[in-house]
Amino acid sequence: MLYRVDPSSSTPLSDQIAGCVRRGIADGLLSPGDRLPAGRELASSLGVNMHTVLRAYADLRDEGLIELRPGRGATVTRTNPRELAQLMQTVRQLVAAARRAGLGREELMSLVGKEFT
Repeated sequence: MLYRVDPSSSTPLSDQIAGCVRRGIADGLLSPGDRLPAGRELASSLGVNMHTVLRAYADLRDEGLIELRPGRGATVTRTNPRELAQLMQTVRQLVAAARRAGLGREELMSLVGKEFT
């Protein structure tokens, strides 16, 4: 799975990392039982502080998406299918509304991106 962060973004780095994991779960790239990279390893590859990664992992743990075990790392515990289904329904509605308004993919993505700033 690909992890990306944008240091120039107003979104905290830990939130960006947690978002990468959430997207991986939502897209089916991560499943229950899958192990996430070690905090030190991921921090090194992203060029961020290890505590930033650990903060992201703690948030995901608090959401019930991963389990943290000393010496065993972070493991995906479950997905939230109800929340994911609701989100997918909202995305479909958004795409349909964008098409009716004559917006293309890039225009819609730009509008969505502005909401994250």
